[in-house]
Amino acid sequence: MKYGKKYAESLKSYDKQRAYEAGEAVGIVLENAKAKFDETVELHVRLGIDPRQADQQVRGVLVLPNGTGKTKKVLVIAKGEKADAAAAAGADFVGAEEMIQKIQTENWFGFDVMITTPDMMGMVGRIGRVLGPKGLMPNPKSGTVTPDVVKAVQEVKAGKVEYRLDKTAIIHCPIGKKSFGAEKILENFNALMDAIVRAKPSAAKGQYVKSVTLTSTMGPGVKVSYNKG
Repeated sequence: MKYGKKYAESLKSYDKQRAYEAGEAVGIVLENAKAKFDETVELHVRLGIDPRQADQQVRGVLVLPNGTGKTKKVLVIAKGEKADAAAAAGADFVGAEEMIQKIQTENWFGFDVMITTPDMMGMVGRIGRVLGPKGLMPNPKSGTVTPDVVKAVQEVKAGKVEYRLDKTAIIHCPIGKKSFGAEKILENFNALMDAIVRAKPSAAKGQYVKSVTLTSTMGPGVKVSYNKG
C-alpha cells in the first residue's frame, strides 16, 4: 500500500507494533496530526464479546469532560411548553408535525441529533425507516427520548457522545480536537474508557478490552496499553 508523504513520515516516528501508555500515545497522535485543519482525535476499542448476542451489547452515553470540539445541530420534536423550553435551551430547530413533514417531503437532514418527548414518539416512529439508517432515531437509552428536553439539549451542546458496539465488536468514538492539547484529550480518553469498562455486560467472559487504538482524522493509528478491563 502506498501512503502519502506526511502519513509515511508519521509511521517512521513511532513503533507501530508497540502499545504505548495512554499519555504517550496521545502525544504521538497529536504530533502526527499534520493536516491544515483541526483534526479530530478518535478512540477505537475492540472488545472481547459477541455483538450478535442480546446479552452482550455495549451502549451508552457520556458527556466528555472537555466536550468533542464539534457543535452539533439539534432538532427537538415537541409541542407547547416543552417546545418553548427546548428553544430557550439552545435547540437549533424545534417543531412537531411540520418538521416531520419537512424530513419526509424534502429529505431534510440539517441536524446531527434529534430529541423528542415521549408523547411524540408515535409521530417520529413514522419516519423511523429514514432516521434509523442515518443513526438519527431517538432512543431512550441514549437520552434522546425524554420529558426533560432542556437537559438533553444542554448535554448534546456540552459534548455528549454515544458509544456503541458495531458488528465487528469495535467501538469508534471521537474524543476531541487536536487543538485541545494532550491534557484535555487524555481526560476525555480516561472518562470514555472508564465508561466502557463500567458498561461491561455480565455475560462477558475472558478478556473484555482486547485492544485500544488512538488516531487522528488523517494520521496513523497508535496502539494504547490498557489493562483495566
